[in-house]
Amino acid sequence: MKRSWPATNTRHHTIIYFTYLLMGNFLTLFFFKHKHNNNIQPHKMEDIQHNMVAVNGINMHVAELGKGPTILFIHGFPELWYTWRHQMIYLASHGYRAVAPDLRGYGDTTGAPTNDPTKFTTLHVVGDLVGLIEAVVAPGEEKVFVVGHDWGAFMAWALCLYRPDKVKAVVNLSVPFSPRNPKFKPVDALRALYGNDYYIIRFQEPGEIEGELAVWGTERFLNDLFNYRKPEALLLPKGNGFGTSPNDPLVLPSWLSKEDLAYYTSKFEKTGFTGGLNYYRALNINWELTAAWTGAQVKVPVKFIVGDLDLTYNTMGAKDYIERGGFKKDVPLLEDVIILKDVSHFLHEEKPDEINQYIHHFFNKF
Repeated sequence: MKRSWPATNTRHHTIIYFTYLLMGNFLTLFFFKHKHNNNIQPHKMEDIQHNMVAVNGINMHVAELGKGPTILFIHGFPELWYTWRHQMIYLASHGYRAVAPDLRGYGDTTGAPTNDPTKFTTLHVVGDLVGLIEAVVAPGEEKVFVVGHDWGAFMAWALCLYRPDKVKAVVNLSVPFSPRNPKFKPVDALRALYGNDYYIIRFQEPGEIEGELAVWGTERFLNDLFNYRKPEALLLPKGNGFGTSPNDPLVLPSWLSKEDLAYYTSKFEKTGFTGGLNYYRALNINWELTAAWTGAQVKVPVKFIVGDLDLTYNTMGAKDYIERGGFKKDVPLLEDVIILKDVSHFLHEEKPDEINQYIHHFFNKF
């Protein structure tokens, strides 16, 4: 039997219904905004604080911005904390605490013996990062979010393998996970595959590439590398570099300002490139030290982003590894792979708005 409300109560019940409806929508909107950190607190470069933190026998320079869950940003070569400036400002403005160090051998971080490549293994760098995490996290915050690019991504994978208890989730850029091949040392395999002009092979002999960089000039080398957009192996023939002359006018990539290039140049003119090059020189040492992790999986939630013009996506079998299931097998909690069209290696600087939103959306799930 159909029941009808008395005519005298119809208006009363309608008012109550819409009152509850409006309250429900308000509460839903409130909690959605709270959960997704849409309560934006604008930050700018001048707000970034710089500190020195003693970790693992070195003095690590750390840039910090914001309050909230910690995101550890790990840079690559030839980069610094500064490479994350766009991400730091955006994520700090959306309710996170952004922490970006200069890795050992880079920038204003001191104490690492740059004349000894054996002190630049993944075990050393992960030791630095674990010490940093323990030094900067808030009480009760046992794990941090991690974002890595280039060598920073390589170290983020190692951090997840060695100390997954320190990581909530990872967004890695450009460099996919590289499982250890027990049959081949990596430098030997790369030399056989790409020859002696391949950039990683050119970086192996201490002092050799540094001598050529002195001729090219710090600013020229950085500018040419930031401009590299060929989806193929990077070759640096002796004496020829990128095929440019030190006297050629500099043409900046669209995403890099004169001030940005000047900052990078000033820091690398002070320190040189040896600290960063030592990461390449420790590749075979890493292989020797990590036999125990042969076949190990990364069991941390991951989002991976790469540009389709990135040399790392188009060499060393990376594209097949990503697209044919090898990546997902080794990283079972891989949730998403994003391939950005017409984007090269330094994607977080080339497309900062897109990268910022991908990071924000992924970490908000946790």
